[in-house]
Amino acid sequence: MSELRKGQVPNLALATAAFAVTFWAWNLIGPLSGSYSGQLGLSPTQTSLLVAIPVVVGALGRIPVGVLTDRLGGRRMFAVICFVSIVPVLLVGWSGSYGWLLFWGFLLGIAGTSFAVGIPFVNAWYEPARRGFATGVFGAGMGGTALSSFFTPRLVEEFGRAGAHVLMAAVLALMGVIMLGGSRDSPAWSPAGSPAGSPAGSAAGASALRGIREAARIKATWQCAFLYAVTFGGFVAFSTYLPTLLQNVYRFAQTDAGLRTAGFSIAAVLARPLGGAISDRIGPVRVLFGSLGGIVVMALVLALRPPPEVPAGVSFVLMAFFLGLGTGGVFALVARLVEASRVGAVTGLVGAAGGLGGYFPPLVMGVVFTVTGAYTVGYLLLAVTALAALTYTYRAFRTL
Repeated sequence: MSELRKGQVPNLALATAAFAVTFWAWNLIGPLSGSYSGQLGLSPTQTSLLVAIPVVVGALGRIPVGVLTDRLGGRRMFAVICFVSIVPVLLVGWSGSYGWLLFWGFLLGIAGTSFAVGIPFVNAWYEPARRGFATGVFGAGMGGTALSSFFTPRLVEEFGRAGAHVLMAAVLALMGVIMLGGSRDSPAWSPAGSPAGSPAGSAAGASALRGIREAARIKATWQCAFLYAVTFGGFVAFSTYLPTLLQNVYRFAQTDAGLRTAGFSIAAVLARPLGGAISDRIGPVRVLFGSLGGIVVMALVLALRPPPEVPAGVSFVLMAFFLGLGTGGVFALVARLVEASRVGAVTGLVGAAGGLGGYFPPLVMGVVFTVTGAYTVGYLLLAVTALAALTYTYRAFRTL
């Protein structure tokens, strides 16, 4: 136990840093959506597709990555994600056509799979009573989207798009080396087993498929997947599409929209560990009640298109706060409902649902804006979805 406690803080800090760096890489396209749209003459729907495309791999890729983390450990998997993400980061920066941007942007989603590495890695370092806090702190690494929103447009202005992407690739390489040399898997962690006598490759594949099937048979997997699709999906959708929305509705410049999106992301980042910590005290279900109820209210407020700066700014920050609170609550709920040896596989499926939850709203918002010239319908759909999630949470978990 002393060895476990001694390694908790440094490994949680390193995992959170790696998560932030990879999430920055995952969100490289969103803050530059205005310039891509202008340079390539894109319609709102095309811009929405470009912004949303990295989410696909970032979502679905979490399923095998979560299972591989159960087998190989978070230390190695964090390094692999960092190193592999370098390729699409560079090639997105060097792409000059819409088609190539979509292709490399799709593969840029690899960086977004790191979430499924960190949750089981951190869970193994902490005792059950503190896992809500630990996963909440780790989840603050989603602040990488805030770093991207604030710094990416400024780095592009200073060094050009290709130069900014080269810098990001260098940061990823450094982070991968740091994770290999500075982090370690918890002494409480043991790799998921494989059939004796099987070849390494087939054993890994069989183990991965078995882990996914077993996680899929757990009722809590799908319950938490739905809730995470609403809370984390909402965060991803706003953090990737908000620069475009702010430019379309309030006519902010790209850097000004990026600054405000960074503020949105920071509010969600601060709320996530708070959601985890409060869940340890009063239970994740009560936290989710507050989160989902707040999302409903703020979606209705935003549908009224409040004026820029203070009214709109406060509304977006409160929306971010409630979304962040809910993301912390969902994984505190996972830690309570799922045994530790299955957390990686379950996290992969739940994380995939969260990512997919962030994929569709930008597409819907783009179509809604094209057809109506406003985002009112999109906000109303969010309010209805959050209300449905709130009702389900009450019915499914009110006895917890």
